[in-house]
Amino acid sequence: MPLVNASVSALVIAVASFDDAPAMVEVIHAAFGARPPLDPPSTAVDETADSIAELLAAGGGIYAEVDGQPAGSIVISPLSDTLATFQRVSVHPDFQRHGVASAMVDAALAYAAELGFRRVELFARIEFDELIAFWQHRGFEPVRPQPHGVILGRDLPTALVVPTAAAMQAVGSRLAAVLRPGDVVIASGELGAGKTTLTQGIAAGLGVSGQVISPTFVLSRIHPAPGGRPHLVHVDAYRLGDAAELDDLDLDATLERSVTVVEWGEGIAEGLAEDRLQIDIVRTGGTADPDEPDDPRTVIISAVGERWRAVDLTSALGTYVATFEGADRG
Repeated sequence: MPLVNASVSALVIAVASFDDAPAMVEVIHAAFGARPPLDPPSTAVDETADSIAELLAAGGGIYAEVDGQPAGSIVISPLSDTLATFQRVSVHPDFQRHGVASAMVDAALAYAAELGFRRVELFARIEFDELIAFWQHRGFEPVRPQPHGVILGRDLPTALVVPTAAAMQAVGSRLAAVLRPGDVVIASGELGAGKTTLTQGIAAGLGVSGQVISPTFVLSRIHPAPGGRPHLVHVDAYRLGDAAELDDLDLDATLERSVTVVEWGEGIAEGLAEDRLQIDIVRTGGTADPDEPDDPRTVIISAVGERWRAVDLTSALGTYVATFEGADRG
């Protein structure tokens, strides 16, 4: 199973291994031990390296370090073939309020999707209003009350294994079938990950004219479509410093009648639309060569906003999503 890795400054986040269990216990004990006394008390302080290793074997987990020190932990446990729960979500007190929790949750959502789950739930104590707000800000909604708390849940991103550049274009073409005027797609990934290849597939599916290449030096290109179909606006935000510079491109003038795809747009283009698709492309093969187009990729698609609630991306992209069915979760 491909790893989900992220590095921000001194923060390193990775899929947890059995060897990480002792450090994860250290984080869990420190985090839950620093909380105010609860009635009934949390059982998290009873966890051992063995018990965490057993949970990892049954599902999976995310482990975070800062400067090589244990910093965070999330355990992902299966409730059914498609439903998982997040447990023992912990940030060491020495590293709280430094973005560790948000980064871990993003990684855990992506990894749970890679494992084949479609939805995740978790239990939040009613005493911690700020914690409940944290989860709601990340797309979780109340599902049902529980004694001493509430169950929160959200659908997971759609995860795909894309083996070749041709397959990446096919994914884009399938995605185009559910896109409509006004949609915004933000594509992220390292150099050579396949962002432009995906966009070429979207262009083919929309039937637009003009060769679709990376617009690095002109920043944006408009590709007209025939027969009243949405145009494609292709944007490269690599050289942009912030959202203000993106505003200078005057994309508002074309948003309503076009599909807008922004490469390198994470952290810059989210203000274009409340409803959007955020796509992260991660190289999962062994070459790490940006010139190797057929190195397999993992594609994580997060649907944001009301527009996408009724859209079944899993069905639209089923051939590739099915790669994960029956994946080993141990």
